[in-house]
Amino acid sequence: MRYAYAVTTALLMAGGTVALVNGNPVTAQTGLSVSEQANLAPGGAPSSFADLAAQLQPAVVNIATRQKVQVATSFNPMTGERRPVTQEQASGGSGFLISSDGYIVTNNHVVAGGPTGDAVDRVTVTLFDGKEYQAEIVGRDPSSDIALLKIRASGLPFVKMVESQKSRVGDWVIAIGNPLGLGNTVTAGIISALQRNIGAGGAYDRFIQTDTAINPGNSGGPLFNLKGEVVGINNRLISPVGANIGVGFAIPAEEAIPVIESLKKGVRPERGYLGISITPVSEDLADALGLEKNRGEFVARIVAGEAADKAGLKEGDIVLRVNDREVTPEETLSYIVANIKPGTRIPLDILREGKPMKLTATVGARPPEEKLAQRNFNPEENKDFDKQTDTPDSKVIRDALGLSVIPLDAEIARALGLTADVKGVVIDVPGSGTGAQVGLRRGDVIVSANYRDLNSAAALAAAVRDAQTAGRGAILLGVKRRGAATQYVTVRLDK
Repeated sequence: MRYAYAVTTALLMAGGTVALVNGNPVTAQTGLSVSEQANLAPGGAPSSFADLAAQLQPAVVNIATRQKVQVATSFNPMTGERRPVTQEQASGGSGFLISSDGYIVTNNHVVAGGPTGDAVDRVTVTLFDGKEYQAEIVGRDPSSDIALLKIRASGLPFVKMVESQKSRVGDWVIAIGNPLGLGNTVTAGIISALQRNIGAGGAYDRFIQTDTAINPGNSGGPLFNLKGEVVGINNRLISPVGANIGVGFAIPAEEAIPVIESLKKGVRPERGYLGISITPVSEDLADALGLEKNRGEFVARIVAGEAADKAGLKEGDIVLRVNDREVTPEETLSYIVANIKPGTRIPLDILREGKPMKLTATVGARPPEEKLAQRNFNPEENKDFDKQTDTPDSKVIRDALGLSVIPLDAEIARALGLTADVKGVVIDVPGSGTGAQVGLRRGDVIVSANYRDLNSAAALAAAVRDAQTAGRGAILLGVKRRGAATQYVTVRLDK
């Protein structure tokens, strides 16, 4: 769980569901029909939520997860052997059934763990009637924080998702989930705001705000309207104490539905991308250039070869309009572009050195999050090993040298202050093995091994295997660091 303090937000274990369907428009157990629900009380204000809750609870599930996470490294001084120390972590949240054959929607962060958000090892789903199932993770989308699960069952009650745009501020909503491990909890409130921008950035920074009580464990559960339809997936809150204070957020159903359909088909949701890093236009900058306040965004960096670069955008430009939409704190450039289909040609209205200009860009496809993380490589960041490094080649490198590496591309080279002609692999995790003991650190580029030029982790692993096969106890690495010539370091090979 990540909490929000002051004005920062924290992901909670919450959840969203859909309107309960069991072959009929809205039926499950013995509940009211849609028309009867609408007349529970004059003016749409129900005297009780009991019938609606009884109708919907069977489609809401409890999700429990377990995962082994490396927490330390043990060292045996007698043998010199290093071994990872792992710990099994348990967590959980909520979810809801969207089909009679066992498809379940939840938040990605409910079924993600470890230092880099990789999938958990085991997911157990408990239904309202107490039956337990081991769930398969069909797909995950960290950008939208949505995951799709599947259990082997049939004839299950399920709910329907509808567009929250039909909702209004002030409408009654109820949340059902498992806050703080208390299963099948029902809370009620109203919609406090729609299309709320909370500063998270990207394609999905638009939320339903509600004062319905949402706490850790509610994540992934449903936010229902009074017709029993899911209008949102409970996701996060703002709180100075890490618990509900009446400012909770749900992912709108209309944002989630396309993602769910993509995950069901086994494809990654496509989002628009220009390939720029941007910052808001400060009050002083707006004053210096004679701009209106809260208008436009400043281009801090251009990714070579991407859409913005091809369109002629430059660092220092200020983007005022994208696809004929004003860029404002509410309508950010990232949000506008991410929701445009890749391949679409769009106009850009910019200021360059104070002069207005028009450019045309062809929107590209947003790369996977791990690729974007590489482009924002920070050599000062502290990282630890995770499951994603356990390929055969990475295991050889980690076991022998005590470190992990990633490919060197143009963006990482730029972040490290290296020229584009440098080839090699970048140390991502220096660990505490023999490599770290001779001074290797994150951001160092290994350009050769025993005088053999490197351009991939596989090449480094091959060099290590060759040295081990030859009975050598060490390997000579050529290492390049910012602003320095190639240095040669002898590293002992762990056995």
